[in-house]
Amino acid sequence: MTPRPDPLPMAHDRVYRGLRARIMHGEIAPGQALTLRGIACEYEVSMTPAREALRRLSAEGALTLSSSGRVATPELSNERIEELASLRSLLEVELASRALPRAHLALIDRLQSINARIAEDIARQDAVAYIRRNLEFHRTLYLRAQAPAMLAMVETVWLQLGPTMRALYGRLRKRDAPHFHRLMIAALKAGDEPGLRLAVRSDVTQGLRMLLGA
Repeated sequence: MTPRPDPLPMAHDRVYRGLRARIMHGEIAPGQALTLRGIACEYEVSMTPAREALRRLSAEGALTLSSSGRVATPELSNERIEELASLRSLLEVELASRALPRAHLALIDRLQSINARIAEDIARQDAVAYIRRNLEFHRTLYLRAQAPAMLAMVETVWLQLGPTMRALYGRLRKRDAPHFHRLMIAALKAGDEPGLRLAVRSDVTQGLRMLLGA
């Protein structure tokens, strides 16, 4: 029996969420072109939901749309990467600070578990898994801030950085788990807000600057 096609809004949302996750986690390289036909075939939808998903992602800065109609992931300049790193610093430091009063032991245990798995991803040199798990670490903490509008803004920044982060991490070839994650966990355990703010700021800005110089 042939399955019934998705209703249009549901199909659009499925394509949007699938592509969004792939872009955010660096599964699509910077400058890689996407076609309506290719997306429609991959997600088994008509051209209309594929087009709407691409338009929505373009509006979020995850894709660029040229005057000729070419759709691709952006190739970010160093200046643009620095700008996005600054946004991460401002927003994520504030989210971490708001999360601190709600950082119970179960949350800290969860962060330690995620960080251990990040070390495994690095040992395998799996850049996509590393980026996915790194964002999971940060999102798990920031959810405790109970500031959904601010978290949504951060995720838009992550989305714009995804393809570039994949390319840059591949060049850097990290060998160790993020040092600043351990400092973040230690600050959470100690209830040390200044230490937490410094560790988050260092994690989201110094890492990118090191990558730019790699």
